[in-house]
Amino acid sequence: MYKIFVKSVAKFVVLAGFAAFVTTVSVTNGFVHAAQPTVGLGTSSPFAILSGTVNISDAGNASVITGNVGLSPASGAFIGLNCSQVSGTIYSVDGAGPLPCRITDGPLMVLAKNDLTAAYLDAAGRTPLTTVPTELGGTTLVAGVYDSTSTTFGISAGAGALVLDGQNDSSSVFIFQAPFSGTGLVVNSASTITLVNGAQACNVFWRVDTASIDTTANFVGTIFALNSISVANGATIQGRLLARNGSVTLINDTITVPSCIATTANGTGSGTPGFPNTGNPTENNNLWIVAPAAIIIGLATAWIVRKKRLI
Repeated sequence: MYKIFVKSVAKFVVLAGFAAFVTTVSVTNGFVHAAQPTVGLGTSSPFAILSGTVNISDAGNASVITGNVGLSPASGAFIGLNCSQVSGTIYSVDGAGPLPCRITDGPLMVLAKNDLTAAYLDAAGRTPLTTVPTELGGTTLVAGVYDSTSTTFGISAGAGALVLDGQNDSSSVFIFQAPFSGTGLVVNSASTITLVNGAQACNVFWRVDTASIDTTANFVGTIFALNSISVANGATIQGRLLARNGSVTLINDTITVPSCIATTANGTGSGTPGFPNTGNPTENNNLWIVAPAAIIIGLATAWIVRKKRLI
């Protein structure tokens, strides 16, 4: 019985090691994927609002903006904000704009707009894509890259909140891509985006043609708009309003540039988001160590047993 037991153990270890090796090869050939990296913003990162043409306006000048504001290539004279509204710096390409908080820095504005364009193109080129319905309200999505069944993403309060689930990974990235035609993003009145399980506003991106956010909406994410962005009365935005070629209009809104933390929701550090749309294959180095070790141990056990004439 002892001989049979030892022989069985030796065979089991060898087979287990071989199975682990086969699994390793399968994993590294594409069944496990790395997380989507975040979209790099470069010098546009500190900007809560960045606009291309006339104008940046705020009806009643009651909006509260945490972050920088910039307008380029249009004149700073078309920045319709007061310094008291902006916890940051207002940049212009010329000597015009609100004082004393306005700084004239044409080279920085050119660089920031170039970085915005690069970020826009980066977000536009991400794959693989998962197509979702136009209405995002009432749905829960995990990290990934999404496009719409139409030319528009919509969020309606009546449908419920859009929930973005980080799956306990603070590095989870959510990218939404809308086509170049039509209003790419329509956020209706009182609608909400909710972040759960470590998802962060700094890692949510919307690449659209134009965007419209209605009254009292709670919106999350950085908007990359080819053209204009409009925000109605009393909306709250954890993100950025970045318009490459168009204008940004506000009415008594709150815009806050989000910051990232380095740990997960449970404080254990960053992990890898799950399906869908998790990017390119990556190796699992632990399996490459375990599999050969198991094979070697099994062979050694079999050799020792045979040497002692137990089998």
